[in-house]
Amino acid sequence: MTLLVTTAERSGIDRYSQELATRLRVATLETQRYRPLKESLNLLYTLIKFSHTIHFPDQHFARYGLLFRNPFIITVHDLVRICFPFATESRRNRVGLKLDILGLKRARHIIAVSACTKKDLVQLLGIPARKITVIYNGVDHSVFKPVSGRQLKSPYLLYVGSERPRKNLGVLLQAFAMLKREDGALAGLKLVKVGIAGRADEFRGATISEVRRLGLGNEVILAGYVSDKELARYYSSALVLVMPSHYEGFGLPVVEAMACGCPVIASNTPSLQEVAGDAGWFFSPDDSAELAHLIHQLATQPDLRHDLIERGFRRAKSFSWERTAAETQQVYDMVLSKPGQIDNASENHVDRLQSWSGR
Repeated sequence: MTLLVTTAERSGIDRYSQELATRLRVATLETQRYRPLKESLNLLYTLIKFSHTIHFPDQHFARYGLLFRNPFIITVHDLVRICFPFATESRRNRVGLKLDILGLKRARHIIAVSACTKKDLVQLLGIPARKITVIYNGVDHSVFKPVSGRQLKSPYLLYVGSERPRKNLGVLLQAFAMLKREDGALAGLKLVKVGIAGRADEFRGATISEVRRLGLGNEVILAGYVSDKELARYYSSALVLVMPSHYEGFGLPVVEAMACGCPVIASNTPSLQEVAGDAGWFFSPDDSAELAHLIHQLATQPDLRHDLIERGFRRAKSFSWERTAAETQQVYDMVLSKPGQIDNASENHVDRLQSWSGR
């Protein structure tokens, strides 16, 4: 028997566990990804009582696994905390990250959402490749599909994501400003940003400051969080989705956009190239001029845009939550078929961590 821990928030990471929960015949336990200490202790107490395999839905739960003797599985979406540390790290954050790394090393098996993430786990944390299975995220094709009608009267570029520095929204704003200054034919073009700013007010402050600096005050629309159905409408009528990130573990908006018939331009980071394949156009994440050129080509050459849309439809068919669930079940079956203690070097840390008191 396997218990799948699910999270109730609204990011792509949370979508992962929610989609699996509707497709796997397993017990589930819902919680929040970010919890106060008391709720962390309650969650820990509940999990310790469970005597079977536990599947943690993301790397932020790895520290809990240090307290279990029974096998556990962890899905790793990225190693962003290692590759892009917080600007200021509290002692609690530093300790929590170290515990998560120990938990990852002690896991019976790890699911990585891309080959890029698997490579990071092997190279940065020294986790044996044999302990990691790559299972891609999916897309709900009943929701993310072409939707008729226009979301806005004006043509627009679309960005979906937070405003954290690694998301690199600034380079898109700079490219957008170039297009507005240099091409009168694109004077009516807007930029729509969908999604919350992130967990710090400074992210939104930095975005607004850059928008003002570039003279784009009336050209950028900050749409905030939207429902899946509304997001599908945004994708369907956008000129292009731009994903300029310096780092992603997978890049779920890329697949969602392709499924809706929205062409994709993304930074040439390994995971985004892996996911988009031949259905995306790529640019150096530090080159706003290159990005502006690619956007101009799609905006002015309908044949190129049509070709990219058709490639996207074909590529998106490779991704589904049904496939993700089926491959995840295979990992469950593999772990359940090999009972026994976790044979990992971090096992000797367990006894001295029994008094650990949550997040």
